[in-house]
Amino acid sequence: MTTYTHGQPSLSLGDAKLRRPMVIEIIEKKIEYLRTEKTLNIYGTVVFGTTASFSGMLANFIFRHCFKVKHDALKTYASLTTLPFLSTVVAYKLLVIDALYSGNINQENCVLRSSLIGIVCGVLYPSGLAFSKNGRLAVKYHTVPLPPKGRVLLYWLMLCQTEIKAMVIPLIFQTVFGVFNGLQHYAVFESTREKIVHED
Repeated sequence: MTTYTHGQPSLSLGDAKLRRPMVIEIIEKKIEYLRTEKTLNIYGTVVFGTTASFSGMLANFIFRHCFKVKHDALKTYASLTTLPFLSTVVAYKLLVIDALYSGNINQENCVLRSSLIGIVCGVLYPSGLAFSKNGRLAVKYHTVPLPPKGRVLLYWLMLCQTEIKAMVIPLIFQTVFGVFNGLQHYAVFESTREKIVHED
């Protein structure tokens, strides 16, 4: 029997028993939604980082060919694979995923941040890293003529100007994939939030 206290109905023991399974079911559905969203977030971020690793490998191959470097292949490929992956994953986690959960960005900002991370961490950073590491090896082992004083950077760039154009391919790919990844993560986030709200 339902009783009344100060004009408000209070639930009977039977009503409480009926509501308890419903509350448990709602909580379980919310946990399942969040688990699915987390899985998709991790998968998308890891794939994004992996594409950056391949970009780093390509950049390392290009600059090793330009500078005619044959030494320390394993060392340079290891760093050019690992560092772009880690930088992409960390940057995406901090600037996109965490920002989505805090509600600080809209869809346009999410896509913009994701594409910029793809360009900076997936192309510019590995290219600069490969240029630096292999340039030092070229100087150390004298695989190419030393540049004239005062024009070091220009000399290296002129030496690699033809081959470096190949980096346009990962630049386009990382930009497109960054846009796609940002759109997908925002859609998953919005879908999960709407499901949780409707369950309430």
